[in-house]
Amino acid sequence: MMLVVGGVGTLIHIYAVGYMHEDVRHNDDPGRFRRFFVYFNLFIAAMMVLVSANNYMMLFVGWEGVGLCSYLLIGFWYEKGKDGIGNALAGKKAFITNRIGDFGFLIAAFLMFKYFQPLAANGVFSFDFDTVASIAPQVAPAVILAITLFMLLGVTGKSAQLPLSVWLPDAMAGPTPVSALIHAATMVTAGVYLVARSFSLYSLVPVAQNWVAIVGAVTALFAATIAVAQFDIKKVLAYSTISQLGFMVAAVGMGAFIAGMFHLVMHAFFKALLFLSSGSVIQGLERGHHHVEHDPNLHKKMKHEGLFDPQDMRNMGGLRFKMKTTFWVYLIGALALTGIFPLAGFWSKDEILAEASLLNPAVYWLLVIAAFFTAFYMGRQVFMVFFGESRSEPSTHAKESPAVMTIPLIILAFLSIVGGFLNFPSTHTFTTWLEHTIVVVEEAIESGEVAALAAEFNWVVIIISSVLALIGIAIAWYLYIRRYQEMKILPLNKQTDDPLRPLIGPVFTLLENKYWVDEFYGYVVVKPYQWLSKFLAEKVDWEFWHDFFHDSILVRSFNAITRFLSGPVDLGIIDGIANFLGDGFKELSAQTRKLQTGFVRNYALSIFIGVIFIIGYLIIRLG
Repeated sequence: MMLVVGGVGTLIHIYAVGYMHEDVRHNDDPGRFRRFFVYFNLFIAAMMVLVSANNYMMLFVGWEGVGLCSYLLIGFWYEKGKDGIGNALAGKKAFITNRIGDFGFLIAAFLMFKYFQPLAANGVFSFDFDTVASIAPQVAPAVILAITLFMLLGVTGKSAQLPLSVWLPDAMAGPTPVSALIHAATMVTAGVYLVARSFSLYSLVPVAQNWVAIVGAVTALFAATIAVAQFDIKKVLAYSTISQLGFMVAAVGMGAFIAGMFHLVMHAFFKALLFLSSGSVIQGLERGHHHVEHDPNLHKKMKHEGLFDPQDMRNMGGLRFKMKTTFWVYLIGALALTGIFPLAGFWSKDEILAEASLLNPAVYWLLVIAAFFTAFYMGRQVFMVFFGESRSEPSTHAKESPAVMTIPLIILAFLSIVGGFLNFPSTHTFTTWLEHTIVVVEEAIESGEVAALAAEFNWVVIIISSVLALIGIAIAWYLYIRRYQEMKILPLNKQTDDPLRPLIGPVFTLLENKYWVDEFYGYVVVKPYQWLSKFLAEKVDWEFWHDFFHDSILVRSFNAITRFLSGPVDLGIIDGIANFLGDGFKELSAQTRKLQTGFVRNYALSIFIGVIFIIGYLIIRLG
């Protein structure tokens, strides 16, 4: 994992130098460039902490670190987006959604400490993976089930699985290198890694394994269908990531952690390639748009086309002639994601399907259908972006990206071609690596509850998945090459922007609107929360606490108390005592003053009386 994070992260770094150079040129804040790479390197450092940790506490430190950095990077262009705050809101949405998942992880850690600590040697529990694996069989299954299900909540947040998948598509608001880093080498893979690291716990409770597998499989199909009807080039890839993470989560949930981790590594290669290539396409169109704006004739024509969105695939077309390097590497990445032989995705995806066919038929068929939709939406994207004729003036004048951006793409394309041979069926090199790093519960393996080793080569599974992939690509070719040629220039209306729309009608609208999950959460969670917040702020805080309790009770009571203290207490008692003492001493001094008459005879009489008293005292004393 450190090789993947560091290696892919380095390539994304190199690409980002060229990509963010454009950001510096078009903004008067050169500090943005430095700030971006501070956040970027902190992101990778946090992921390194996560994957290198040997205990859950250090893993949680990295877990929270990537969550914080994702917030900073998703909202990096905070001044952009809807109403000038859209990107900032996207960062906040990702942060808050992940806090829900992190709450689950924390509860799991608390439960682990409460029930594992008394069983630890010398009463010292360090949360390290080996200790957890050795103690886990002694803990009640119900406790292990609770721990693993709370961990699953953390996984759904960090790896964007249902029901917490809504943040990841909005994360596309950040710069493209950020999208590549989040989707390929960091963050979203953390959930899959957590389940694999916690394999010793999940293997003890098959119910939790089934839940993980079902969540992953359903999410894979759910996201794959949504990607079919998206037009933003990065959002198609975002839903693709959610779907592929579903494959990985389903694999580790079934106990096929070798297959899941292998797909994680291969996915890092071709998904980083696809995202970085999409960034190359976007900047190519932005350069074309810049050219059009400075050409009076073309600029006048652009005004009739309305606002230009360089990420909208309906504005593209024919780019394989304008951006040849980007086209070829994008094609390799798309075919790898689709699972076409002999690219990396073929070996890793089919290994998951082979495991699923043996361990969980329901999960297998859900993943097979998701794989079909994967082939279709990637074919759709490639044909809309690179084939046909240009559908906008900027795409006609698009230009290839500089070498600092294309060289990392070529390296990633090479890895997407040869990476699959790391776990070739006859060698299982990747399997050998993981056997020494992931704790395996031997009893669970012996009982057949998990599949710790790589699956055998299954020709039936391979043929079914390959045929479905080819059918998906063929359907995409028919719709977006044969029937899409009439769409040559914008503006397009809703009946001509996608040939699939009239074929499936309301289903397309459903998919285009992402099953209205965001709207559902908006009405069920966000609006009630906002109403409650408004009620607490206006009624409880302002009207009750401020107006009634503070002004009516506290202030009036305080005034009454102060009046009482200043009147009867201060004036009556304290001042009365002071005045009484003052008057008493005044009267005493007046009486004492009478003894001082100023006549000598009075003083002589006083002396005589005093002498008589002294003599009398001495006679009595000595007598």
